[in-house]
Amino acid sequence: MILKYRTFELKLKHPFKITRGVRTSNWVVLIEIEHDGIVGYGEASPSPRYGESVETVQNFLKSVDLSKFDDPFQIEDILSYVDSIQPGNTSAKAGVDIALHDLVGKMLNAPLYKIFGLNKEKTPITSFTIGIDEPEVIERKVKEAEEYPILKVKLGLENDEEIIKTIRKVTDKKIRVDANEGWRAKEVALEKIKWLQDQGVEFVEQPMPANDLDSVAWVRDKVDIPIIADENCVRLWDVPNLGKAYDGINIKLMKCTGIREAMKMINTARAMNMKVMLGCMIESSVGITAGAQISPLVDYADLDGNLLITNDPFEGVKVENGKLILSDEPGLGVKKLV
Repeated sequence: MILKYRTFELKLKHPFKITRGVRTSNWVVLIEIEHDGIVGYGEASPSPRYGESVETVQNFLKSVDLSKFDDPFQIEDILSYVDSIQPGNTSAKAGVDIALHDLVGKMLNAPLYKIFGLNKEKTPITSFTIGIDEPEVIERKVKEAEEYPILKVKLGLENDEEIIKTIRKVTDKKIRVDANEGWRAKEVALEKIKWLQDQGVEFVEQPMPANDLDSVAWVRDKVDIPIIADENCVRLWDVPNLGKAYDGINIKLMKCTGIREAMKMINTARAMNMKVMLGCMIESSVGITAGAQISPLVDYADLDGNLLITNDPFEGVKVENGKLILSDEPGLGVKKLV
Protein backbone atom coordinates (compact mmCIF):
# COMPACT_ATOMS: atom_id res chain seq x y z
CA MET A 1 0.00 0.00 0.00
CA ILE A 2 1.19 3.49 -0.89
CA LEU A 3 0.29 6.52 1.26
CA LYS A 4 0.14 10.01 -0.25
CA TYR A 5 -1.15 13.31 1.13
CA ARG A 6 -1.58 17.00 0.31
CA THR A 7 -2.74 20.09 2.18
CA PHE A 8 -5.86 21.99 1.16
CA GLU A 9 -7.43 25.23 2.43
CA LEU A 10 -11.19 25.00 2.93
CA LYS A 11 -12.72 28.47 2.64
CA LEU A 12 -15.73 29.27 4.84
CA LYS A 13 -18.90 30.98 3.61
CA HIS A 14 -18.95 33.12 6.76
CA PRO A 15 -16.38 33.82 9.50
CA PHE A 16 -16.89 31.02 12.03
CA LYS A 17 -16.75 32.10 15.67
CA ILE A 18 -16.92 29.99 18.82
CA THR A 19 -15.74 30.67 22.37
CA ARG A 20 -12.12 29.84 21.47
CA GLY A 21 -11.80 32.19 18.49
CA VAL A 22 -12.83 32.99 14.93
CA ARG A 23 -11.63 31.76 11.52
CA THR A 24 -12.40 32.35 7.85
CA SER A 25 -10.81 29.16 6.51
CA ASN A 26 -9.51 25.81 7.68
CA TRP A 27 -6.49 23.87 6.44
CA VAL A 28 -6.90 20.10 6.12
CA VAL A 29 -4.74 17.26 4.87
CA LEU A 30 -6.25 15.09 2.12
CA ILE A 31 -4.95 11.52 2.11
CA GLU A 32 -4.78 8.73 -0.46
CA ILE A 33 -3.96 5.06 0.08
CA GLU A 34 -3.36 3.07 -3.10
CA HIS A 35 -3.31 -0.72 -3.47
CA ASP A 36 -3.37 -2.65 -6.74
CA GLY A 37 -4.43 0.45 -8.64
CA ILE A 38 -7.37 1.24 -6.34
CA VAL A 39 -7.28 4.49 -4.34
CA GLY A 40 -9.00 5.14 -1.01
CA TYR A 41 -9.56 8.74 0.11
CA GLY A 42 -9.18 10.10 3.64
CA GLU A 43 -8.99 13.44 5.40
CA ALA A 44 -7.41 14.92 8.51
CA SER A 45 -8.90 18.14 9.88
CA PRO A 46 -6.63 19.01 12.83
CA SER A 47 -7.76 21.10 15.80
CA PRO A 48 -5.45 23.12 18.08
CA ARG A 49 -7.82 22.19 20.93
CA TYR A 50 -6.40 18.67 20.71
CA GLY A 51 -2.80 19.69 20.07
CA GLU A 52 -2.79 19.26 16.30
CA SER A 53 -1.99 21.34 13.23
CA VAL A 54 -1.42 20.70 9.54
CA GLU A 55 2.29 20.47 10.36
CA THR A 56 1.81 17.81 13.06
CA VAL A 57 -0.41 15.80 10.71
CA GLN A 58 2.23 15.90 7.96
CA ASN A 59 4.99 14.95 10.39
CA PHE A 60 2.95 12.02 11.67
CA LEU A 61 2.08 10.77 8.20
CA LYS A 62 5.77 10.80 7.27
CA SER A 63 6.30 8.17 9.96
CA VAL A 64 3.53 5.84 8.69
CA ASP A 65 4.91 2.90 6.68
CA LEU A 66 2.11 0.88 5.10
CA SER A 67 4.46 -1.04 2.83
CA LYS A 68 4.81 -3.68 5.56
CA PHE A 69 1.14 -4.65 5.03
CA ASP A 70 0.14 -6.66 1.96
CA ASP A 71 -3.56 -7.02 2.79
CA PRO A 72 -5.73 -3.89 3.27
CA PHE A 73 -8.42 -6.07 4.86
CA GLN A 74 -6.25 -6.45 7.98
CA ILE A 75 -7.78 -3.23 9.27
CA GLU A 76 -7.36 -4.05 12.96
CA ASP A 77 -3.65 -4.81 12.57
CA ILE A 78 -2.97 -1.81 10.33
CA LEU A 79 -4.79 0.72 12.50
CA SER A 80 -3.35 -0.70 15.72
CA TYR A 81 0.10 -0.14 14.20
CA VAL A 82 -0.81 3.42 13.14
CA ASP A 83 -2.17 4.20 16.62
CA SER A 84 1.03 2.88 18.24
CA ILE A 85 3.41 5.15 16.33
CA GLN A 86 2.84 8.17 18.60
CA PRO A 87 0.21 9.22 21.15
CA GLY A 88 -2.31 11.87 20.16
CA ASN A 89 -2.38 12.83 16.47
CA THR A 90 -6.02 11.76 16.33
CA SER A 91 -7.02 13.52 13.11
CA ALA A 92 -3.93 12.20 11.30
CA LYS A 93 -4.88 8.68 12.41
CA ALA A 94 -8.49 9.32 11.38
CA GLY A 95 -7.33 10.30 7.90
CA VAL A 96 -5.56 6.96 7.50
CA ASP A 97 -8.55 5.10 8.96
CA ILE A 98 -10.99 6.76 6.55
CA ALA A 99 -8.79 6.17 3.49
CA LEU A 100 -8.31 2.52 4.46
CA HIS A 101 -12.04 1.95 4.89
CA ASP A 102 -12.72 3.65 1.55
CA LEU A 103 -10.11 1.43 -0.11
CA VAL A 104 -11.57 -1.77 1.34
CA GLY A 105 -15.10 -0.74 0.36
CA LYS A 106 -13.96 -0.17 -3.20
CA MET A 107 -12.19 -3.54 -3.26
CA LEU A 108 -15.44 -5.18 -2.11
CA ASN A 109 -17.44 -2.99 -4.52
CA ALA A 110 -19.89 -2.06 -1.75
CA PRO A 111 -20.66 1.11 0.23
CA LEU A 112 -19.42 1.10 3.81
CA TYR A 113 -22.89 1.29 5.33
CA LYS A 114 -23.76 -2.02 3.64
CA ILE A 115 -20.52 -3.63 4.79
CA PHE A 116 -21.42 -2.57 8.35
CA GLY A 117 -24.92 -3.99 7.94
CA LEU A 118 -26.67 -0.64 8.27
CA ASN A 119 -29.85 0.77 6.72
CA LYS A 120 -29.21 3.99 4.81
CA GLU A 121 -32.86 4.99 5.27
CA LYS A 122 -32.10 5.43 8.98
CA THR A 123 -29.59 8.24 8.56
CA PRO A 124 -30.54 11.13 10.88
CA ILE A 125 -31.27 14.76 10.08
CA THR A 126 -28.14 16.83 10.48
CA SER A 127 -28.22 20.13 12.30
CA PHE A 128 -26.83 23.25 10.63
CA THR A 129 -24.40 25.31 12.70
CA ILE A 130 -24.84 29.02 13.43
CA GLY A 131 -21.63 30.54 14.80
CA ILE A 132 -21.44 33.41 17.30
CA ASP A 133 -22.01 36.77 15.60
CA GLU A 134 -23.82 40.09 15.65
CA PRO A 135 -27.66 40.00 15.59
CA GLU A 136 -28.04 41.15 11.98
CA VAL A 137 -25.55 38.52 10.79
CA ILE A 138 -27.20 35.81 12.90
CA GLU A 139 -30.56 36.67 11.35
CA ARG A 140 -29.09 36.45 7.86
CA LYS A 141 -27.44 33.09 8.60
CA VAL A 142 -30.72 31.66 9.90
CA LYS A 143 -32.54 32.74 6.75
CA GLU A 144 -29.80 31.19 4.59
CA ALA A 145 -30.32 27.92 6.52
CA GLU A 146 -33.99 27.79 5.58
CA GLU A 147 -33.78 24.25 4.18
CA TYR A 148 -32.33 22.80 7.40
CA PRO A 149 -34.95 21.93 10.07
CA ILE A 150 -32.50 21.82 13.01
CA LEU A 151 -30.08 24.57 14.03
CA LYS A 152 -27.01 24.07 16.18
CA VAL A 153 -26.22 27.39 17.84
CA LYS A 154 -22.83 28.31 19.24
CA LEU A 155 -22.99 30.08 22.61
CA GLY A 156 -20.63 30.60 25.54
CA LEU A 157 -19.94 34.34 25.50
CA GLU A 158 -21.69 37.38 26.93
CA ASN A 159 -24.30 37.70 24.17
CA ASP A 160 -25.95 34.27 24.57
CA GLU A 161 -29.48 35.54 25.21
CA GLU A 162 -29.23 38.07 22.40
CA ILE A 163 -28.32 35.30 19.94
CA ILE A 164 -31.20 33.04 20.94
CA LYS A 165 -33.73 35.88 21.00
CA THR A 166 -32.57 36.94 17.53
CA ILE A 167 -33.08 33.41 16.20
CA ARG A 168 -36.47 33.05 17.87
CA LYS A 169 -37.60 36.27 16.17
CA VAL A 170 -37.30 34.62 12.77
CA THR A 171 -37.87 30.89 13.38
CA ASP A 172 -39.38 28.35 15.74
CA LYS A 173 -37.14 25.54 14.47
CA LYS A 174 -35.60 23.02 16.81
CA ILE A 175 -32.42 24.44 18.37
CA ARG A 176 -29.46 22.61 19.84
CA VAL A 177 -26.87 24.62 21.77
CA ASP A 178 -23.11 24.16 22.00
CA ALA A 179 -21.32 26.29 24.60
CA ASN A 180 -17.81 24.93 23.85
CA GLU A 181 -16.80 25.00 27.57
CA GLY A 182 -17.79 28.66 27.75
CA TRP A 183 -19.68 28.76 31.07
CA ARG A 184 -17.07 28.56 33.83
CA ALA A 185 -19.23 28.63 36.97
CA LYS A 186 -21.84 25.95 37.62
CA GLU A 187 -24.36 28.52 38.85
CA VAL A 188 -24.02 30.41 35.56
CA ALA A 189 -24.42 27.19 33.56
CA LEU A 190 -27.52 26.26 35.52
CA GLU A 191 -29.14 29.66 34.99
CA LYS A 192 -28.31 29.62 31.27
CA ILE A 193 -29.65 26.10 30.69
CA LYS A 194 -32.87 26.73 32.59
CA TRP A 195 -33.46 29.80 30.44
CA LEU A 196 -32.65 27.82 27.27
CA GLN A 197 -35.19 25.15 28.23
CA ASP A 198 -37.88 27.80 28.07
CA GLN A 199 -36.71 28.77 24.57
CA GLY A 200 -37.35 25.28 23.21
CA VAL A 201 -33.72 24.13 23.14
CA GLU A 202 -33.45 20.35 22.70
CA PHE A 203 -30.11 19.81 24.47
CA VAL A 204 -26.92 21.59 25.51
CA GLU A 205 -23.48 20.42 24.48
CA GLN A 206 -20.36 20.92 26.64
CA PRO A 207 -21.61 23.73 28.88
CA MET A 208 -18.53 23.76 31.13
CA PRO A 209 -14.78 23.01 30.96
CA ALA A 210 -13.97 19.41 30.08
CA ASN A 211 -12.12 18.75 33.33
CA ASP A 212 -15.03 19.79 35.58
CA LEU A 213 -17.22 16.67 35.67
CA ASP A 214 -18.49 17.31 39.19
CA SER A 215 -19.97 20.70 38.30
CA VAL A 216 -21.66 19.30 35.20
CA ALA A 217 -23.15 16.48 37.30
CA TRP A 218 -24.45 19.10 39.74
CA VAL A 219 -26.09 21.02 36.89
CA ARG A 220 -27.55 17.94 35.23
CA ASP A 221 -29.45 17.00 38.36
CA LYS A 222 -31.28 20.33 38.21
CA VAL A 223 -32.26 20.65 34.52
CA ASP A 224 -34.77 18.94 32.27
CA ILE A 225 -32.92 18.69 28.95
CA PRO A 226 -29.97 16.41 28.09
CA ILE A 227 -26.36 17.52 28.45
CA ILE A 228 -23.96 16.14 25.84
CA ALA A 229 -20.19 15.73 26.26
CA ASP A 230 -17.88 16.87 23.48
CA GLU A 231 -14.45 18.24 24.42
CA ASN A 232 -14.03 15.70 27.21
CA CYS A 233 -15.13 12.79 25.01
CA VAL A 234 -12.14 12.26 22.77
CA ARG A 235 -11.46 8.52 22.63
CA LEU A 236 -12.98 5.21 23.73
CA TRP A 237 -11.36 5.26 27.15
CA ASP A 238 -13.09 8.56 28.00
CA VAL A 239 -16.61 7.17 27.64
CA PRO A 240 -17.01 5.03 30.83
CA ASN A 241 -16.31 8.00 33.12
CA LEU A 242 -18.81 10.37 31.47
CA GLY A 243 -22.04 8.65 32.48
CA LYS A 244 -22.00 10.25 35.93
CA ALA A 245 -22.23 13.76 34.45
CA TYR A 246 -23.64 13.57 30.93
CA ASP A 247 -26.66 12.14 29.15
CA GLY A 248 -24.82 11.55 25.89
CA ILE A 249 -21.59 11.93 23.94
CA ASN A 250 -20.54 13.70 20.76
CA ILE A 251 -18.20 11.49 18.71
CA LYS A 252 -16.05 13.11 16.03
CA LEU A 253 -13.93 11.00 13.73
CA MET A 254 -11.19 13.62 13.86
CA LYS A 255 -10.78 13.41 17.62
CA CYS A 256 -11.31 9.65 18.09
CA THR A 257 -8.97 8.36 15.29
CA GLY A 258 -11.68 7.39 12.81
CA ILE A 259 -14.47 4.98 11.94
CA ARG A 260 -13.01 1.94 13.73
CA GLU A 261 -12.88 3.60 17.14
CA ALA A 262 -16.09 5.60 16.62
CA MET A 263 -18.07 2.37 16.30
CA LYS A 264 -16.53 1.04 19.52
CA MET A 265 -17.50 4.27 21.27
CA ILE A 266 -21.06 4.02 19.99
CA ASN A 267 -21.38 0.48 21.33
CA THR A 268 -19.93 1.48 24.71
CA ALA A 269 -22.27 4.46 25.05
CA ARG A 270 -25.25 2.27 24.16
CA ALA A 271 -24.24 -0.21 26.87
CA MET A 272 -24.33 2.74 29.31
CA ASN A 273 -27.77 3.85 28.05
CA MET A 274 -26.33 7.14 26.78
CA LYS A 275 -27.40 9.13 23.75
CA VAL A 276 -24.97 9.34 20.84
CA MET A 277 -24.24 12.20 18.50
CA LEU A 278 -21.91 12.29 15.48
CA GLY A 279 -20.21 15.64 15.07
CA CYS A 280 -17.46 17.08 12.90
CA MET A 281 -14.82 19.74 12.44
CA ILE A 282 -14.71 22.01 9.38
CA GLU A 283 -14.19 19.23 6.84
CA SER A 284 -14.63 18.43 3.18
CA SER A 285 -17.10 15.84 1.91
CA VAL A 286 -14.51 13.13 2.58
CA GLY A 287 -14.63 13.41 6.38
CA ILE A 288 -18.34 14.22 6.48
CA THR A 289 -19.29 11.28 4.25
CA ALA A 290 -17.20 8.96 6.41
CA GLY A 291 -19.24 9.99 9.43
CA ALA A 292 -22.48 9.70 7.49
CA GLN A 293 -21.73 6.05 6.64
CA ILE A 294 -22.16 5.08 10.31
CA SER A 295 -24.81 7.69 11.15
CA PRO A 296 -27.72 5.19 11.13
CA LEU A 297 -26.30 4.02 14.48
CA VAL A 298 -26.74 7.35 16.31
CA ASP A 299 -29.46 9.61 17.75
CA TYR A 300 -28.21 12.99 16.56
CA ALA A 301 -26.00 14.24 13.74
CA ASP A 302 -24.08 17.47 13.33
CA LEU A 303 -22.40 16.59 10.04
CA ASP A 304 -22.43 19.95 8.31
CA GLY A 305 -18.75 20.88 8.02
CA ASN A 306 -18.86 20.59 4.23
CA LEU A 307 -22.00 22.73 4.07
CA LEU A 308 -20.14 25.65 5.63
CA ILE A 309 -17.45 25.90 2.92
CA THR A 310 -17.32 27.30 -0.63
CA ASN A 311 -14.67 25.10 -2.26
CA ASP A 312 -15.29 21.45 -1.38
CA PRO A 313 -12.63 19.40 -3.24
CA PHE A 314 -14.89 16.33 -3.20
CA GLU A 315 -18.50 15.44 -3.81
CA GLY A 316 -20.08 13.04 -1.35
CA VAL A 317 -23.08 12.63 0.94
CA LYS A 318 -26.07 14.77 -0.02
CA VAL A 319 -28.47 16.56 2.30
CA GLU A 320 -32.18 16.83 1.49
CA ASN A 321 -34.33 18.81 3.92
CA GLY A 322 -31.61 18.16 6.49
CA LYS A 323 -31.55 14.37 6.02
CA LEU A 324 -28.24 12.73 5.12
CA ILE A 325 -28.57 10.86 1.81
CA LEU A 326 -26.00 8.14 1.14
CA SER A 327 -25.27 6.82 -2.33
CA ASP A 328 -24.69 3.19 -3.34
CA GLU A 329 -21.23 3.90 -4.72
CA PRO A 330 -18.51 1.69 -3.21
CA GLY A 331 -16.50 2.70 -0.14
CA LEU A 332 -17.25 6.22 0.98
CA GLY A 333 -18.90 6.98 -2.32
CA VAL A 334 -17.01 10.26 -2.78
CA LYS A 335 -15.89 11.76 -6.07
CA LYS A 336 -12.70 13.82 -6.36
CA LEU A 337 -13.30 17.26 -7.88
CA VAL A 338 -9.98 19.07 -7.27
